[in-house]
Amino acid sequence: MMNGITSTNPISSRVQRNWDWRAAGNFVGGGSGSGLILWAALLSPLGYDVIPLLLTGLALVAGGLFCVWLEIGRPWRALNVLKHVSSSWMSREAWVAPLLFLSGLATWLFTPLLLWPTALLAGAFLYSQSRILRADKGIPAWRHPRAGLLVVVTGLTEGAGLLVLLLPLLDQPQPLAWGALLILLALRAFAWRHYRDGLAEAKAPLASQKRLAAIDTGFFWGGHLLPGLLLGLALVVPAVATVAGTIALLTGAWMKYTLITRAAFTQGFTMQHLPVRGQPSANAAVRKRVA
Repeated sequence: MMNGITSTNPISSRVQRNWDWRAAGNFVGGGSGSGLILWAALLSPLGYDVIPLLLTGLALVAGGLFCVWLEIGRPWRALNVLKHVSSSWMSREAWVAPLLFLSGLATWLFTPLLLWPTALLAGAFLYSQSRILRADKGIPAWRHPRAGLLVVVTGLTEGAGLLVLLLPLLDQPQPLAWGALLILLALRAFAWRHYRDGLAEAKAPLASQKRLAAIDTGFFWGGHLLPGLLLGLALVVPAVATVAGTIALLTGAWMKYTLITRAAFTQGFTMQHLPVRGQPSANAAVRKRVA
């Protein structure tokens, strides 16, 4: 059966089936959680109570890893991922995770001096996630160099969105978080457009580009312009900032879900020019010019 996007032809481009919503959940939880931890460290010198932010970030990272654990048919085989740290970004993510949890819990229980090492580990975790996608050479939408930038910026934006949501609950100052979210929304919008332009230039599978184009209006405009306008309105009505944070967070998760599960088409086999009997090939024409 063919519908213009998938095919039974074994050499045509088709969507991968190995990673589903659980894999996407790891990128959502890990990205937003590590982003929030980084923001907690940045706010700590300003007198903010960052421990609730730190613990929330750790819980989100743990939730994302739990999603991956659910995805594995024989869950305890997940320990095998630790064996390939020299060659696999997935292994590096797996090694960073326990160090992140130990450092974060020690920050909470013993000394706030460990907050910055924890933030560095959170940054390493987020970077590892971006490289996991790029290392999968069989999926053009993942392997493109600009995909890594998009994943990192989206994680930081999701973290800022969570920051805007949590600070009112903690009765802590909010305007600084509004400004951070506004800047990151602009950066994420640029990273998204830059990424999509890169896929077009690289001639990524048309099916992948169609799936991403299907969310472009909602993600690019609804996920960036709308929360940006709400943050401006928050100067008059502060409560609407939480709506902006929610939109920034949910649209980031939506984009990641689409990228991981719906736009992840294999390269397939394509021919840019079909040979025509009786006409010289392009290579022959080149050889003639050189001669």
